[in-house]
Amino acid sequence: MARRLRPVGLGFVETAPVRLVFAREISAAPDAVFRALAEDVPGWTAWFSAVTFARPIGDGAGREIRLRGGMRFVETVLAAERPEVYAYRVDVTNAPGARAMLEEWRLTPAGAGTRVRWTFAADGTAPFRFVLDRARPGLGRAFRGAVTSLDRRLRRP
Repeated sequence: MARRLRPVGLGFVETAPVRLVFAREISAAPDAVFRALAEDVPGWTAWFSAVTFARPIGDGAGREIRLRGGMRFVETVLAAERPEVYAYRVDVTNAPGARAMLEEWRLTPAGAGTRVRWTFAADGTAPFRFVLDRARPGLGRAFRGAVTSLDRRLRRP
């Protein structure tokens, strides 16, 4: 059953009760990484294995995302500042216990490549927060796998 979450702004990434932060350096340039994140939303299914469906909605002002296992999200893009930051909040989801969620992708130059930092910020019921805390290692592996796959995808001619 889908439910509407509390709308939060970009500041939530710093104040959320649950903050999961992962970072990795890849060889692709920041502009190419930004383009893959913000402009090629359907392409997420090719590099982020947990994403089974992704499409922009509202002329790019939002996204509809489906994950393996049946999770669904309708999101609003809060920041798309080339090539530094791409952030969106979840407005509607079927995730049980969720009250507010926001994800921020921050890109900084690292030599000829990019340091990609993903922050998953959330609030929810105590069981929801507990599960997210326990899911940290798996989400870290998913992030590392996704950005590694994205890097390979962006290096292809």
